[in-house]
This record gives sequence, structure tokens and C-alpha cells, in this order.
Amino acid sequence: MMVDMAAWARQMAIFFFCAGILAPLAGLAATRAGAAPDAAPLRIVALGDSLTAGFELPPSAAFPVQLEKALRARGHEVRIANAGVSGDTTTGGLQRLDWAVPDGTDAVILELGANDALRGVDPGVARANLDEILSRLGERGIPVLLAGMRSPQNWGKTYVDGFESIYPDLARKHGALLYPFFMEGVAMQARFSLDDGLHPNDDGVAKIVEMILPQVEALIDRAKNGSK
Repeated sequence: MMVDMAAWARQMAIFFFCAGILAPLAGLAATRAGAAPDAAPLRIVALGDSLTAGFELPPSAAFPVQLEKALRARGHEVRIANAGVSGDTTTGGLQRLDWAVPDGTDAVILELGANDALRGVDPGVARANLDEILSRLGERGIPVLLAGMRSPQNWGKTYVDGFESIYPDLARKHGALLYPFFMEGVAMQARFSLDDGLHPNDDGVAKIVEMILPQVEALIDRAKNGSK
């Protein structure tokens, strides 16, 4: 049998050319098919007052922004919404809870009560409001990190004890994570405070983030594992 060597050579050239093109494409398709889609960022809402909102600070220096940046630097894919309102009390936080913590929220950092204490609001009112917030978030299956507050000492021991017991009591009742004092390491420290002596400056917020970070990471673990 006579073989047309020229025709055979052309056919083989076409075969190897096509194989060279299709094989990498097939491998690419297989790689894409086997690759898991990028996980959606965990959605955390920071629900609080001026300490969360970033009173008199540029938006980039506010607690939620600095915290998100720190968490991302540690490999956590998160988005932290700033639901802080300057001057807000526990009553105000409860009133705006449903729209401040929208559907799809994975976790909440709850920082409220400082303005109640500054105004001498009955600790029973603050306790009831925070209890209701925690109950409603629990019904929605949203894990919470509760940030505690301290009372001015001038209200007297009975008030101080009644107010400061709110946070550990409610954390135990609802199984929430507890960070005992949101302003730990920052309160009454001039280098970390604005001129009013009450609100943190940008360095103060950075210190808060540094201190609270382990508990926020524990909150992230709860959110990922689907536990309250």
C-alpha cells in the first residue's frame, strides 16, 4: 500500500497542533470545575454608641474600620458595618435593632450602656433593654460579643454594682461572649483620649482593637460554626 507521506505529515501536524491547544484548555476547565468558589465575607454589625461610631474621628479611624483591617491582616474575610450612633442609649439601640442589624448578619458586637451610666439611668432599664436585644438576636441565631461598660463612681456603690453586674449576668444568661470593659487600657489615659477625656482618639481606637481582637476572633469562630 502506497502512503502519501506529504498528506500524512500534514494530518499529523494538524493533530499535534490541536492537541497542543485543547489539552491546556481541558486542564484549565478541570481546574476551574474543581476549584471552590470564593467564600463570601462574614458580615458583622458593630451596634453601639459614639465609641463605636467614631466620635470626632475620620471614618477610617472608627472602631469598625480599624477592627476590620486588623482582622483581614490576620486572614479573616469579614465586613464590619458601623451601626454606632453618638449619644445612643440602650433604649435607642433596642428601638433601632431590626434595621440596624439587617437580615444576613452573621454576628454582632454589642457596645451600649455608656450613655445610660453617664446619665444615671436606672440600671434596671439598661438591663431590660440589653436583655431584650440579646433575646431577639438569639431568636435569629446571631452570635453576640457583649462589650461591658463601667459606671461613674459618683453615682454611689449601689448604682455602680447594679450597673456593672448587667454585662456578666446577661452574658451568662444568653451564652454570649463577654468582653468585660470596652475601654480597657484606654479609659482615663490622656494619650489615648480626645480633649473631652471620654472618647478615644485614633490611637485609642487602635488600642481597643488590639485588646478586643481575641474575643472577636472567638465570635468569628462561633459564626462560622453556626453556634450562638
